[in-house]
Amino acid sequence: MYRITLALLFLFSIFEASAQGMNSEKLLDIIQAEADTVSVQGNSIRFLFNDAMLICVYDEGANRMRIISPIVEREKLGEEELLNALVANFHSVLDVKYALSDEIIWSVYTHPLKELSEAQVIDAIQQVYAAAITFGKSYSSTNLVFPGNTEKKESQKAPKILKKT
Repeated sequence: MYRITLALLFLFSIFEASAQGMNSEKLLDIIQAEADTVSVQGNSIRFLFNDAMLICVYDEGANRMRIISPIVEREKLGEEELLNALVANFHSVLDVKYALSDEIIWSVYTHPLKELSEAQVIDAIQQVYAAAITFGKSYSSTNLVFPGNTEKKESQKAPKILKKT
């Protein structure tokens, strides 16, 4: 029993070591390998990926990072596009979400920095890009879609506010 416990602890430590250790230098190396053009300013990495601008912002002290891409100014959108983006956040943009900041709609991927793997960074870049270019069309970051009601339904009634009972 002692040997089994020791073996499990050893395997767990190997898994933990391989799943952790991302830092700003590794992140920059991965982005430079994937991107067309890269510019670094402080804790921000701006880069072009398939002619789309993406930005990676990280904070090693807080163990956080995000990869974002601006899509469109809020004032250029109607209610239908915003509602479709909310539905997509649940069904079709998966690890990426659509968000509003400074009156701009963004595609956003957030994750703890140290726990990121190289494959996750590459996947995040691809999903942020896909979510940005499919906004207004399929609103998707991959070919996967979670089942359920993925289409916005038109309603003439005012929305009901959910309340705790």
